[in-house]
Amino acid sequence: MKTTVGNILKIVLPLLLGGAILYWMYRDFDLASVMDVMRNDMAWGWMLLSFPFGIMAQMLRGWRWQQTLEPLGEHTRSSTCINAVFLSYAVSLVIPRIGEFMRCGVLKQKDGTSFAKALGTVVTERAIDSLVVAVVTSLTLLFAMSTFGTFFHQTGTSVESLLGSFSLTGYLVTAVCAVAALVLLYLLLRRLSIYDKVKATLTGIWQGIISLKDVSNLPLFICLTVGIWLSYFLHYYLTFFCFPFTEHLGLGCAMVTFVVGSIAVVVPTPNGAGPWHFAVKTMLILYGVADEEALYFVLIVHSVQTLLVVALGIYAWLALTLQTNITSKKQNL
Repeated sequence: MKTTVGNILKIVLPLLLGGAILYWMYRDFDLASVMDVMRNDMAWGWMLLSFPFGIMAQMLRGWRWQQTLEPLGEHTRSSTCINAVFLSYAVSLVIPRIGEFMRCGVLKQKDGTSFAKALGTVVTERAIDSLVVAVVTSLTLLFAMSTFGTFFHQTGTSVESLLGSFSLTGYLVTAVCAVAALVLLYLLLRRLSIYDKVKATLTGIWQGIISLKDVSNLPLFICLTVGIWLSYFLHYYLTFFCFPFTEHLGLGCAMVTFVVGSIAVVVPTPNGAGPWHFAVKTMLILYGVADEEALYFVLIVHSVQTLLVVALGIYAWLALTLQTNITSKKQNL
């Protein structure tokens, strides 16, 4: 009974959190006008041009994952790794972060890969990605300091007045997002602590974490990592040209909002829905975009890109269903 309630809460609470933030942001918004913007004011060519980069980011992640598994003696098919990544992102729209465990299960079922070792490499991936985000964030902040300083000087805006313009609800949303991120970290640590009880599984995870030093082609690994995040950025940046109110903002604004959005998705909601909208919209307003226009941007961009994730997940499910299993001769942990 306790397990059932816990599983239900894992699904319901992220949906409620994301839904509550979106409701607060769009409570007085004319949603019917969104369709008018999409029909008459949006350059769909740029949106379609961004799709290949969104797909490429996940494909590169699949190839990189395959590379980290090889030093552990786990030889998987590229198609399995890529489709497992596609499916993991789609599944995480329902239960945030569960996709990480599902893609390890897919590799075990289809290619006979050790679940524990696969999970260890996922931990490795997340550690590397966190390092990349930290570096990009630091560089972006250094680059943006002068932009923010010029903005504050020209507009006569001070940090105190900017913070004062936030409503009580705005501060509350920020606090809720921070608490939710801490809760997610706690739950992940608890989930990993389960594996401490099983020595073989813990060993597999450790092997995955240290596998990076044994990667056969480290330059390729670095190129794949750079390619993943460059693809993510282009997938996002090209959407700026879809709208007349963002097409002039430039790379600086794109980098700042991309970094802020990447941090916001740490909050456990489906595809970052809610926290991502709030964070990116707030930064767009700082760059001079009108409140209503910023709301259009985050709602349309996030919705369309989420539909792409769903489409890739459906494709992966069909492809994996038709794909034959490889029976492993070794004992899978």
